[in-house]
Amino acid sequence: MTSSSLTKPPMRGLLAKCPQFCIIGAFAVSLQAAALSKFAVAEPGKKVYADFYRNYDSIKGSEEMRKAGIFQSDFGM
Repeated sequence: MTSSSLTKPPMRGLLAKCPQFCIIGAFAVSLQAAALSKFAVAEPGKKVYADFYRNYDSIKGSEEMRKAGIFQSDFGM
């Protein structure tokens, strides 16, 4: 009868190694999420606003809103 011995699991330093691995992983994931939100949401939104206001005429816009009944002012136009 032969007995095969199993290798012992690494127990020394395990308590210190696991949280360190999780903290590094969480930091990496948070950096990726921040970069994704900046480049996929914020930058395109800034570009859309810049394109809109580049050719926006506020007088014309207020006249259109007044004619549509959305914008009501007491100053009379």
